Amino acid sequence: MVSNNFNVQEEKTWPQVLAIVTSCFLGIPFGMLFSWSSPFIVKITEDKVNYNITENEASVFTTIPPIMMILLCPVFSKLCDIIGRKRTLMLIAVPQIIAWLLTIVSNNVWVLYLSRFFSGIGDGGIMASLPMYVGEVAVPKIRGAWGNIMNVFIYLGVFLINVIGSYCDVKQTAYICISLPILYLAIMRFMPESPYYYIKKDDPAKAKESLRWLRGKTDVDQIYEKLKIDIEKQMLETGTWKDLVSIRSNRRALLAGIFLRVSQQLGGAAAFSVYTKFIFKKSGSDISPAVASMIYTGLCFGLLFVSGFVIERFGRKKSYMGALTTCGIVLLSQAIYLFIDQQVPSIDLSSIKWFPVVGMILYVISCSFGIFNIPTLMSGELFSTSIKAKGLSVLTITFGVMIFVANNIFYLLNTSIGLYCPFLFFGVCNIISTFLSIYIIPETKGKTLEEIQEDLKSEKVPKKVKSQSPA
Repeated sequence: MVSNNFNVQEEKTWPQVLAIVTSCFLGIPFGMLFSWSSPFIVKITEDKVNYNITENEASVFTTIPPIMMILLCPVFSKLCDIIGRKRTLMLIAVPQIIAWLLTIVSNNVWVLYLSRFFSGIGDGGIMASLPMYVGEVAVPKIRGAWGNIMNVFIYLGVFLINVIGSYCDVKQTAYICISLPILYLAIMRFMPESPYYYIKKDDPAKAKESLRWLRGKTDVDQIYEKLKIDIEKQMLETGTWKDLVSIRSNRRALLAGIFLRVSQQLGGAAAFSVYTKFIFKKSGSDISPAVASMIYTGLCFGLLFVSGFVIERFGRKKSYMGALTTCGIVLLSQAIYLFIDQQVPSIDLSSIKWFPVVGMILYVISCSFGIFNIPTLMSGELFSTSIKAKGLSVLTITFGVMIFVANNIFYLLNTSIGLYCPFLFFGVCNIISTFLSIYIIPETKGKTLEEIQEDLKSEKVPKKVKSQSPA
């Protein structure tokens, strides 16, 4: 009886949740550094004593990180296969620490530019490696419900930087924030490496050790054998750059992943995050920009925490399309209000000065159930093991390019035409992306990584889940 109970020992899910939550803790300092410009562009440009930096010089703060993300992400993707997913994630904390140290000693624009340079290195590493680790350590149910925690922590970081930045100066904020990547280094060392990495490296002993940790059971031979077969089937591809576009399943995965990143950024996701306080200041709302920014980013964090469970119920595709449609309507409404406010002074809008804040709140509610999280969640699901590092490199480069493009579109349209114009542009893009989603995005809800690959190889991606086998 003891032997039988031992062999049929049930799997535990909490170790997988713990591994995901711990690894995604890196998203907090990522979010802080990514949106650092939101509270500090205004403060730095107004502080002529300590910095004497113009608004044009400060606008470069938002463009340096995505450029570094583009350049460095292939390096981190390669490191994931060389030293492992876990070690790569721990390595990313180093440029984050350097970025905060440079902010502490900064006294001119060039030191701050260098700080943003190291921030971008960390950004590229996170986007190239964290979705890979999360996608590989969890079974489908856990991946669907908890894979969104990366975005939750990122927007917790965005919220915290807006709160701290409202009450502290540049150097005080850096002293507070530098502790987070240091803490991450201390706790991540206790997490397991991805079993996929060890199987790919032909190290069955360590792969089984990782599976025992993640599944919470001693007997993992059957799980290991199935996982090994699935990975070997995927590794039959040579995994070259040519395979990324010549093999049907890889091509469909690449198209879906690129579309998700492009539509996410042309929907205004990053631009509104880095220009949050600036938007509220320029919109002329009765609510102070600092309070409005905290409300906006706090909602991002709170809503993203519950959205993962909603998305798991309705599916990735429907959730993403619903979010795009709603965001498009909200942004077009905002564009109309801002156009009237700026271009038609004969119309009195004083009775609805609250509209810009309410509009941005509606926008963030809509984004939280699709645009903010699904592109990152699906990036770790779409590619086969043989091509995953290269696929994620392309998607991270696309992400960095589109952040750079979207931020500059916002800045140029705002300065050359008016604040209503970027809202109009992003709103129209959301509506267009809604219709394109029907044909481009596959449904990955409840499927193992191997099942997703089988669906991508088929003529038509099935709408129903075929099975719930562990992988």
